[in-house]
Amino acid sequence: MELQPLGRTGVSVSRLALGTMSFGALGNRDHDECVRMIHTALDAGINVVDTADVYSVGESEVIVGKALTGRRDEVVLASKCFWPMGDDPNHRGGSRRWIMTAVEASLERLGTDHLDVYYLHKLDEDTDLDESLGTIDDLVRQGKVRYGGVSTFPASWIVEAHRVAERRGLARPRVEQPPYSIFTRAIEREVLPTTDRYGMGVLTWGPLDSGWLTGKYGADATPAGSRAERWARGAERFDPSRDAVRRKHELVALLRELASVAGLTMPELAVAFCAEHPAVSSVIIGPRTPEQLTSLLTAADVHLDEATLDAIDELVPPGEDVDPGFGQGWVPRSLTDPARRRRSSGG
Repeated sequence: MELQPLGRTGVSVSRLALGTMSFGALGNRDHDECVRMIHTALDAGINVVDTADVYSVGESEVIVGKALTGRRDEVVLASKCFWPMGDDPNHRGGSRRWIMTAVEASLERLGTDHLDVYYLHKLDEDTDLDESLGTIDDLVRQGKVRYGGVSTFPASWIVEAHRVAERRGLARPRVEQPPYSIFTRAIEREVLPTTDRYGMGVLTWGPLDSGWLTGKYGADATPAGSRAERWARGAERFDPSRDAVRRKHELVALLRELASVAGLTMPELAVAFCAEHPAVSSVIIGPRTPEQLTSLLTAADVHLDEATLDAIDELVPPGEDVDPGFGQGWVPRSLTDPARRRRSSGG
């Protein structure tokens, strides 16, 4: 598989990376099958495996640890922390207390003494950024983490992270992990130009836009076992009464025609589109089944020509999100919490 630079770290990563969010209770409960899928990905040339503590509450990391026994040195291994890992309010976020606890638990589950990349899974608005980055810096100095990363940070906070690191003499974040697909292109406006300016590697997630870009969702049907069926909390993103959903159905039909003309499957078109951006180091694929993995691995050798890319730009203009309410991965509380936009009327 083609290798590409991880920003200016000097590390080479495969054009596709294996995401393991669907391994465990959240998706595939068969550990042996998941292990075989990881081995299939490695044998195909993938050298990046991405997981997180919150994926099936640690179960994904356990599966990855089993799969990498005897093969750990072949892999650029990444994990993350931020989301709640239980009811304790201190078992979440980006505090020094939690990061130090979370990384040790991840290392134990993964059966390794270090992570190649350790991400702040989301921006923690309740914790000073220098607190979080200072903790990652300590982990780098201790040898438990090779590179610190951030996930789904807006461009302004990526800049702030580098300013904090420079001001305090900390290891700066070297990798960003944003959402990116034909339907989710907002990062082309500011995030990708910013990561490029700072020499950061970029591993994008969600190239199939929660399954939309597989072409399997019809206007009147939801496939059995699909994410739309399994994830009740995400039902709104498939609600046919919403204008954005109706537009997605129209676009899928047009993209299916475009893929057919190019001699590609829809997943190949979707994944290859993300990999074509020069600021993207690797595209994370997140299969749940061996069949899904097989259908995605073929995208590694696909390069889209100018005519196909121009046609995609005509359907979804650069920098546009088809459904702005979904796909960003993080929305600031200044938008979600009315109290942050309204002066108190209390006496």
